[in-house]
Amino acid sequence: MTTERNDFDPKAYNPKFERHFLAPKYWGTWLGVVLSLPLAMLPLGAQQWLAKTIAKKLAKSHKGPAHRTRVNFELCFPEKTFQEREALIEKTLYTAALFFFRFSLLSLRSPKWLQQRCQIRGLDILQQHIDNNENVILMVPHSWAIDIPAILLASMGMPVSAMAKKQKNEVADWLMHKQRVQYGGRVYERSGGIKPFLKSIRDGYIGYYLPDQDHGPEHSVFVDFFATRKATLPGLGKIAKLSRAKVLPMFASMNTEDGSFDIEILPAFELDQGEEQDARTCNQAIEYFVGTKPEQYMWVLQLLHSQEDGSNYYNLFKPRYKSDWKV
Repeated sequence: MTTERNDFDPKAYNPKFERHFLAPKYWGTWLGVVLSLPLAMLPLGAQQWLAKTIAKKLAKSHKGPAHRTRVNFELCFPEKTFQEREALIEKTLYTAALFFFRFSLLSLRSPKWLQQRCQIRGLDILQQHIDNNENVILMVPHSWAIDIPAILLASMGMPVSAMAKKQKNEVADWLMHKQRVQYGGRVYERSGGIKPFLKSIRDGYIGYYLPDQDHGPEHSVFVDFFATRKATLPGLGKIAKLSRAKVLPMFASMNTEDGSFDIEILPAFELDQGEEQDARTCNQAIEYFVGTKPEQYMWVLQLLHSQEDGSNYYNLFKPRYKSDWKV
């Protein structure tokens, strides 16, 4: 890629500031933005104290993020004791809170600041494919630091192309988009179909593929995921074939001790064994990354909402947790 690259694509999602963003319905959002800036500039020690305070409170809740995380942990890690899972819930929420306190720094600081605070293992693997003029798709699980590699790579002259769902809050959506593409890259709205995304990969952009959200049984296959089974998107192999790309698993995490970021890129894997086996291969990569640092993963998502028998564990487990937590 050259510095003369034009990232604009009329088919991409390109939100702009609108006057109605200043309407009273968005004042709460703007207040949150204003408050996030001084919080981001606090010393790391102060942010850690605030994050721990918030995490301790949230972890005791019977609903919301703590409840979803509790359900996910019981299904995925039944070998852990109740006490171990509860401690991991607090650690997960602490990691999330600390990351969000520092999230605005991605816009407030320079690209050099970001580059100095990121350690990348496997960058040579990615660079080799680029040097060989090979298309690349990064398979990126939902860690708290999921946006970091995309922004970092763009700041290094390797912009990515991703698909995303438009947020309901237009102000938050616009601000998030501006931060994600501040150094280049493209984002395509998922509702617009996959063809523009595929074309961008063939044009030399690094594909950014998120494999682990639950999009419903009609769009998924059920394969093993830790100790349970998960509705998993089966199409990455087809996407790789259509875009003529190599697929490299990648995971980003935040070091909660010093606020730096760790990024690991693995060698390309083959996805040509059929939908179920390809989906299982993706889940195995997630298990590898998350197994040693589970607190870095977005367990607050309804990752296991779809079940083969139609059950909804997030509803089924509510009475049980309220009456007897020590399952």
